[in-house]
Amino acid sequence: IEYIQSYYYNKVEYARFTSSLGKFVGFTQYGLKQADYWNSDTSYLAQLNAEKERYCLHNIGIWFSNI
Repeated sequence: IEYIQSYYYNKVEYARFTSSLGKFVGFTQYGLKQADYWNSDTSYLAQLNAEKERYCLHNIGIWFSNI
C-alpha cells in the first residue's frame, strides 16, 4: 500500500509525496523548490507518513471486501 499526494497547476503535476519514499519529489522548476521546502519540514513529513496508516490501512479491508 502506498499513499500518494500530488500537486497540479494547469493540469501539470509539479510535485508529489509518496509514502514509499517518505519525501516530496519535484517535477518542474517550481516543484523542485517546493519539494525542497516541504522536505525540510520534518513534522509535515511525519504527518503525511502517518496518513498511510490513518487512511490507507484503515480502509483497505473495506475496499477489498467490495471487490
